[in-house]
Amino acid sequence: MSKVRELEIQLERAEQQLRLFQQVSRLMTRATSFDDILHEIVELVCDFMACDSCLIYLAEDGELVLCASNAPARGNLGRVKLRLDEGLTGWVARERRLLAISREAYNDPRFKFFKDLPEDTFEAFLSAPIISQGRVVGVINVQHRLTHSHSGSDMEMLSTIGEQIGCLLVLSRLSRETAGAPV
Repeated sequence: MSKVRELEIQLERAEQQLRLFQQVSRLMTRATSFDDILHEIVELVCDFMACDSCLIYLAEDGELVLCASNAPARGNLGRVKLRLDEGLTGWVARERRLLAISREAYNDPRFKFFKDLPEDTFEAFLSAPIISQGRVVGVINVQHRLTHSHSGSDMEMLSTIGEQIGCLLVLSRLSRETAGAPV
């Protein structure tokens, strides 16, 4: 591939990434429920990353609770929970670090299997903490059924989406607190 073509592809991907960030930012200004916005973010991330799964866990009472998923059957939402010392997701929250595994994520010693999550059999795993006001308030995971190497750009993109979700969480809480209060 020529150098010019490589640069064109990189530019196109950067433009797609910018559009993704813009779409997420626009979601933050809508008068839509927090849960609906999380589900829209999951769909946007899946489309952008061409992944098979995107899951968002939020911290509640010392646990990470599955709050959004691209799975058609969303019966696991609110039911799948893990402590901060459990699984790859718990490790990301506890360590406040990004985690990328390109193959056999289910063989990682930190992995925790959930029988209700078909995603637990997927090969590749990319996860970023959701940060709000300097603290971890959740984790966003992206998974591929097959082996997949995540680029530095993909890692940065997911980290930024995690930060945007953290801001969204603050806005959502402020909105609930000020509901009914005079402006």
